[in-house]
Amino acid sequence: MRLASVLATGFALLAPLAVQAAEPDAARLYTETCAACHGGDRLGAIGPALLPQNLGRLKPAEAKEIILHGRPATQMPGFADQLSEADAEALAAYIFAVPESMPQWGMAEIAASHVLHADPAALPDRPTHASDLMNLFAVVESGDHHVTILDGDRFEPIDRFRSRFALHGGIKYSPDGRFAYMASRDGWVSVYDMWTLQMVAEVRAGINTRNIAVSGDGKWVAVGNMVPASVVILNARDLSPHTVIPVIGDKGAESRVSAVYAAPPRGSFIVALKDLPEVWEIPYVTPKKPYYPGLVHNYEPGMVEALDVRDQAFQVRRIKLDDYLDDFFFDQGYENLMGAARNGRNGQVVNLIVGRKIADIPLSGMPHLGSGITFDWNGRRVMASPNLKENKISVIDMTTWQTVKELETLGPGFFMRSHEKAPYAFADVFFGPNKDAVHVIDKTTLEIVETLRLEPGKTVAHAEFTEDGRHVLLSVMEDDGALIVLDAATLEEVKRLPMRRPVGKYNVANKIRYEEGTSH
Repeated sequence: MRLASVLATGFALLAPLAVQAAEPDAARLYTETCAACHGGDRLGAIGPALLPQNLGRLKPAEAKEIILHGRPATQMPGFADQLSEADAEALAAYIFAVPESMPQWGMAEIAASHVLHADPAALPDRPTHASDLMNLFAVVESGDHHVTILDGDRFEPIDRFRSRFALHGGIKYSPDGRFAYMASRDGWVSVYDMWTLQMVAEVRAGINTRNIAVSGDGKWVAVGNMVPASVVILNARDLSPHTVIPVIGDKGAESRVSAVYAAPPRGSFIVALKDLPEVWEIPYVTPKKPYYPGLVHNYEPGMVEALDVRDQAFQVRRIKLDDYLDDFFFDQGYENLMGAARNGRNGQVVNLIVGRKIADIPLSGMPHLGSGITFDWNGRRVMASPNLKENKISVIDMTTWQTVKELETLGPGFFMRSHEKAPYAFADVFFGPNKDAVHVIDKTTLEIVETLRLEPGKTVAHAEFTEDGRHVLLSVMEDDGALIVLDAATLEEVKRLPMRRPVGKYNVANKIRYEEGTSH
């Protein structure tokens, strides 16, 4: 009995240790499962940063489900075949835990990271190559982290250079088309001279960056950051930092930046916020009037780093709304923005002149308004948007804000493109088993007239047109991928160029002229 009693006592003492030993090692699971995409320090890489202030409206229980089953319309896969429920729960708790030291990235850190590769004042005043400067493309090849500069007349590369890791697809240009601006997910912003084919400057403007925009006067670059929650204003000439604007709402609430856009007719940047039901407008020129009528206007000394408070440029105009707007689309005059949150509810139309919502839009699912296009149809200006969650394309009348048609597609899509001089719009089916399909839509009849399968079984997406609208380029988004050049009217293949996962390509003229068929 004595031995049995001792053994029983021993097992009782060891039992908690056994349970403790069986608990998931969240740090190890993170390193093995998450670090490759989200960074070993949780500060983001290909995927976003996984820090409490970066997770916004997401709840731990929802994070657990995403870990197990993935997230629609993103590159986030599910790990239910590798992780148990307890593993996923432990990982969710881990990413919501506040790190011992929170990352800091303000004016001092940005300035210290600045790299000047060439003296902007010493750059030649004429191009060093004979290609048509307006018909160049910058092609982001994420397979090996390079950018190719493509001649859009001959469809031949004229330069190829290494980019920063996880470069965002949305390359922007200076208003004259000379300089290309690009941003990586980990905050590096680069400026490249399209005339002399050389890198000019780089700076790390954030820890986890969403995108950039170039002002209509060519003087400024705005950087939208997820971590830290900020908009950073850089001098476009050499990327030296000018202003850091923390994104803070009422009662000190921070918000990640979903996207930042330039609105040249307004002389301002427009900021989409992920965690505040607001739209921000940041003028880059001093407004004629210091306040906009009928608006909540917020500017406090100390809110903005390194800014002379007497300068009314870069003051923050806050337009408060009754719902979140993660994704924007603008009319050609930048008077109205159409926005939708990633919550499956109706979209909103916000008039930027009066600073308030003027209409709801019947948009279900997850419309990708940032990839929408506009065109004339039956004497009316309409916009068309793919959907990241539902198998459809919505066509909206931009006067009545009503849906004029919904086209059924073979799956959710990511990109849609056209050109004022082209008869067709092209929409991919990025998500699902039909990822190799590209729908061709007649802009007169609003019908899908053909479905192309240019590379069966592989993802084909992101159409982009040449300056004259005669040719359209499509990406085979695989490591052994390609650019496929089609005649935009006959749909016949003209050329195919091998590429390493070309995730995006951007024509100079179409971008700087804000062509109606491309994203802005």
